[in-house]
This record gives sequence, structure tokens and C-alpha cells, in this order.
Amino acid sequence: MMDNRKWLYRLLACVTILFILYALVDNYILDPQAESFLSHKAGLTRQPALPVWLNVMRVHVACACIAMASGLLNFSSRIREKSHRFHRSNGYVYAGAVLLVVLTSGYMAPYATGGKISSMGFNALNLIWLFITITAIVQIKRKRIVAHRHWMIRSYAFCFTNLLIHLLTTILHQGFGLVYASSYTIGIYGSIALLLIVPALYLKNNRSHVK
Repeated sequence: MMDNRKWLYRLLACVTILFILYALVDNYILDPQAESFLSHKAGLTRQPALPVWLNVMRVHVACACIAMASGLLNFSSRIREKSHRFHRSNGYVYAGAVLLVVLTSGYMAPYATGGKISSMGFNALNLIWLFITITAIVQIKRKRIVAHRHWMIRSYAFCFTNLLIHLLTTILHQGFGLVYASSYTIGIYGSIALLLIVPALYLKNNRSHVK
């Protein structure tokens, strides 16, 4: 089982690092004006103030990358065992990054592709992620280490929201021919469901080993 956990962590590390690099290159080098993403905007009752929206989006992307990186480090048993102080400090970095991701997402939600239904989905997603992360913090404050790790697994899953939304959108839009805006909206709600179900199934099947 230990070998399986190491293999899973290495796989998670590879996916995380690759996605962070992709997000940084795509948003800061290849398409800093988000022209490709903005070209799909539809169903909006009002248009965003572009300079402000772009700055908020850049902060959003940067904080999401920080959350992914800091969360990955804190899942390393080697780092956790060598330095509890770093693990605790890095945990606060993760929580702060999540808070900023949620706040910036809250600003961008009214301008989401797909209009009001998509906006509601993002707001629900933000509230769920914030609740789960706060619960993880409360558990460690109460010295409930196992419960803390379980809630952190649930929280960290939401770091992959963007990846999952765009994966589902691509499958629905290019694979099944759905309109992009509809595919995106379904992708949001589908992602919420998967981000809640997959960690729950993982914890159910590995509860005795996630300690």
C-alpha cells in the first residue's frame, strides 16, 4: 500500500506541475489578454471592465497556482515528518491562496460564460470550497489530525476545478457538438459533482490508509 501511495503522489505531482506550467505560460505569455477565453463569452447581461477583469484574472491564476503548489507540498509525508513548522506555515499559505482564489472568482462570476446559471454555479462552488477548507482548519485546531487530512484531500481536489471544467467543456463541445456556452455551464456543475464524489470515494476505499 505504501508503494501505491508513493505512486499516487508522484502522479499527482506530475499532473500538478504540468498544469501550473500550462496555466502560467498560457495566461502570462501566450495569451496575456485572454483573447481566446473571452471570445467564448456569451449570455452576458453586462460586459466586464476589461483592464480590471484581466488584473483580477491574473491574481486569480497566480493564487490558484500557489494553492496547487503549497497543497502538493503539504501532502508529502517526507516534508511533513521533517518539519511540522513548515507544514503548518505552508498550510496557512494554502488557505490564504484559496481565499484569494474564491474572492477573485466571486468578482468574475457575474461575467462567466453562459450567463446567470454559470454565475450561480461558480458562486456555489466557491462557497463549498471555502466551507471545506475552513472545516479542515477547524479540525487541525481541535487536534483531529486524521479528520484534518481527510478534509484537506476534499479541499485540494477543488484546486483542479479549472482543469476539470475545461476538460468537460471540450468533451461536450468538440466531442458531442454542444454549443460552447452550454458545454461550459454543464462543465461547471459536472465539476462540482465530481469534485465532491471522487474524494469521497477515495476516502471511503482508503480510509484506513489516509492517516
